[in-house]
Amino acid sequence: MSEENITRIHLGDKEYILIGTAHVSKSSAEQVKEVIEAEQPDAVCIELDEQRYKSVTEGNKWRDMDIFQVIKEKKATLLLMNLAISSFQKRMAKQFGIDAGQEMIQGIESAKEINAELVLADRDIQITFSRIWGNLGFKGKAMLLLQVVGSIFSRETISEEELENLKSKDMLDSMLEEFTEHFPRLKKPLIDERDQYLSEKIRRSSGRKIVAVLGAAHVPGITNEIKQEHNLEQLSTRPPKSKVPKIIGWSIPILIISLIAYTFFTNPSAGWQQTVSWVLWNGSLSAIGTAIALGHPLTILTAFLAAPISSLNPLIAAGWFAGIVQAIIRKPHVSDFEQLSDDVYSVKGFWHNKATRVLLIVVLANIGSSLGTFIGGADVIRVFLDNL
Repeated sequence: MSEENITRIHLGDKEYILIGTAHVSKSSAEQVKEVIEAEQPDAVCIELDEQRYKSVTEGNKWRDMDIFQVIKEKKATLLLMNLAISSFQKRMAKQFGIDAGQEMIQGIESAKEINAELVLADRDIQITFSRIWGNLGFKGKAMLLLQVVGSIFSRETISEEELENLKSKDMLDSMLEEFTEHFPRLKKPLIDERDQYLSEKIRRSSGRKIVAVLGAAHVPGITNEIKQEHNLEQLSTRPPKSKVPKIIGWSIPILIISLIAYTFFTNPSAGWQQTVSWVLWNGSLSAIGTAIALGHPLTILTAFLAAPISSLNPLIAAGWFAGIVQAIIRKPHVSDFEQLSDDVYSVKGFWHNKATRVLLIVVLANIGSSLGTFIGGADVIRVFLDNL
């Protein structure tokens, strides 16, 4: 049995065998099967949480998704990001003729075959996303969104040899250095904290021999972290919501309304100029975003009418109204949800599928409205200053 990509750790009377895998590699899945059969461990740990485990074992039940509920719960952006990431992995997996995450599926099957305890060792993905988003500033969030959206349009291919090289520790170190350079606040919740969480779950596994199936990026960190105890409860808490966005969210509309009201009082014609500017910038840019997402004409009109009003109330957003109107006029069918996993493979599929088109409309209408708020708000301030 090849020891390549395998790290053995002995602590007390326990042996931990870490298998560093690539999530779309044929040989990774084969190696997982080989190691578990040869080692006959008491427990098999896999880098999945409960949600992703159900997704892997039961399939993505897209047909059960309520698009209206997604919009209502403000999850459109998160779902679109998940689908974009899935699109990137799916393209790579299709290139090598293997399902993404096949090594995890193999770990589950092999654990059952030898009656080993199966341990879901990863942190809840929603908590990880929450801690990632909470640790990013405005610039970091913008860069992350651009990176994810860029993955949809990417047509980059990678050789299987290059894929296997990603599992070498030297290559990994250089990758992480580049990763932290671009997203310095992202490495802590995405890599460091999960290394600690994974290592603690692995360390607590029952039995004297434990095999852990892990993405290769986590192996160096877990090798260090497993030697000490970690507080799982602390690592599982969601970060407290900052009051700053809420303060800013209410300050902007209060400022805009106050400036327009004062200008109306001192110079009605200038007040009308401010109002028209606010409506046109907000409405037009939100409508343009909706049009880019190929929204229905009534959806585009809805975005135009809703944006100037929603921009003055942080509790509502133009994209929600546009998305709901689109979902009513072009209601996604069961077939659209069933085809999601295939449609997200291409840019055309994102725009063609009625479900993802609704998500795109929500996101792009909101982005357009946000741009309109800054530009329209700046013009309102300019007119105000000109009339002092």
